[in-house]
Amino acid sequence: MVIGLLELELRIPEAQSLKDKRAVVRSLRDRIRNRFNVSVAEVDGGDAHQHGLLGVAHVSNEQKFSNQVLSQIVNLVENERNVELVDYRLSFL
Repeated sequence: MVIGLLELELRIPEAQSLKDKRAVVRSLRDRIRNRFNVSVAEVDGGDAHQHGLLGVAHVSNEQKFSNQVLSQIVNLVENERNVELVDYRLSFL
């Protein structure tokens, strides 16, 4: 069993309040969860209205497959117009 972990450091430049940020993060989180069948949660940056950290977990029987799925998620976030991907970290257990 392989567990792929992805941390996505996000910047939401157009968010003027926590409510704006939550709407953008919730929409992105739900799209990732529904499209890729992974677990997603905002794990840090809850009080900052333009920054956030999403954690993504994917369980698979092959590291190669997990890496492909998590890489597709990075690509999706990079192409998102409301969010800037500041940095990401990928690891496997």
